[in-house]
Amino acid sequence: MHQGGFTDRASYRGKTALVIGAARSGTAAAELLLSLGARVILSDLKPREALGELPEALNSPECTLSFGRTPDTHFASCDFVVISPGIPLSSPVLAPARERGLPVFGEMAFAASCWDGSLVAVSGTNGKTTTVSLLGEIFTQAGRITHVAGNIGYPLSAAVIRAKEDDLLVAEVSSFQLETVGGFHPRSAALLNITPDHLDRHGSMKAYEDLKLSLFSNMGPQDQAVLNMDDPTVRAMAPEIKADIRWFSSSGEVPEGAMLTDGWIVLKSRGETRKVCEVSALKIPGRHNVENALAAAATAFGMGVPAPVIAYALKGFKGVEHRIEYVTEIRGVRFLNDSKGTNPDSTIKAVESMKAPTILIAGGYDKDVPFDTLAKSVISSGSIRGAVLTGATRDKIRNALTEAGFAAIVTAPDLKQAVISAMYMAEPGYNVLFSPACASFDMFRDYEERGRVFKQLVLELKQGEE
Repeated sequence: MHQGGFTDRASYRGKTALVIGAARSGTAAAELLLSLGARVILSDLKPREALGELPEALNSPECTLSFGRTPDTHFASCDFVVISPGIPLSSPVLAPARERGLPVFGEMAFAASCWDGSLVAVSGTNGKTTTVSLLGEIFTQAGRITHVAGNIGYPLSAAVIRAKEDDLLVAEVSSFQLETVGGFHPRSAALLNITPDHLDRHGSMKAYEDLKLSLFSNMGPQDQAVLNMDDPTVRAMAPEIKADIRWFSSSGEVPEGAMLTDGWIVLKSRGETRKVCEVSALKIPGRHNVENALAAAATAFGMGVPAPVIAYALKGFKGVEHRIEYVTEIRGVRFLNDSKGTNPDSTIKAVESMKAPTILIAGGYDKDVPFDTLAKSVISSGSIRGAVLTGATRDKIRNALTEAGFAAIVTAPDLKQAVISAMYMAEPGYNVLFSPACASFDMFRDYEERGRVFKQLVLELKQGEE
């Protein structure tokens, strides 16, 4: 088995693709393949009734649907395999592909091979969604028709289907997608930061770091890499990257790129500096969002967007759903949805942005990452007055908090009880911050469903109070 793909859109015509995984990315890949004249076998272990509505295009006679069973029998009749990011290359389901030496590549790499226009990519442990959303706003304000896609929940294949030749694609790229990077070649790529995450899948920090570095593997001097100068792991990757490097930093000077100077976001290019906007003008809270704004500014400016356009977009951006999102207020207590906090470092950033006394709701799927740094952050923030823990990791987080000297802890069997417990612990003027520090797979399909359920539970609690 090898990672691969074909060189352009025409090379898929007449070929048979086995697409494994019929969620959003898989169905979008199947739809794109059909539009290119390929035959498709779409396979999923789940039964048909569990998959929801499928695109009309999949009713084509060139598309075979195989649900509720393994795809074993289909490997003999396909030319290559496309997998959803949730399927690791080491998965037993791909054993027949390995035995036959079939090309296997991810939905993102496949979609990128079908796109001849400009592609901007953003990866990192945290901040990806906010940064690609910011870039979408900046490029739109600059007059480009822009499609923000990838790990954000809108598959790159779907964007490729709908985009016109002169449009711009901005892709959020996860480490799962980088396992099958293939010939993925962005015009510009940003790496925001690297902290422990998904070690249950990747096995070690070295493997995780190597995956992040592979974002740049097909880029050359004509392309642009945007790196975080303040992250030592990211900074150390620079000598291995062939693309033209621009930097961003919230704590020091950069040779080229974006930096923070006297409370201003400043762009530096060829020795000249120009102010973009004051940090106080940003509507998104927290130092981590200043870093996201710096990364977006460096990326957009390097691609020719004028500084005044970047300033206008940054000052008007109100943030993304599920990232420190205000839900409502109940008896003077503000509820904040940070379901996108899927690892400890992301939740640390949310904790550090809290200015009022806060009750933290955390816990979820166990990705085999430590919580000691999160526990230290809870102590040092001075804002966290209590924690409600739920999900598969509640005991691990409780142990870490206890060892750090934090005692105001309650556990809850589910999210509904966690919301109720947090309300009882809070006082008027408090925040309740739902930032799990974990993935959602123990109780929910994804962080989006988890965030929506949290918001619904809070609104139901508010109705009960009225």
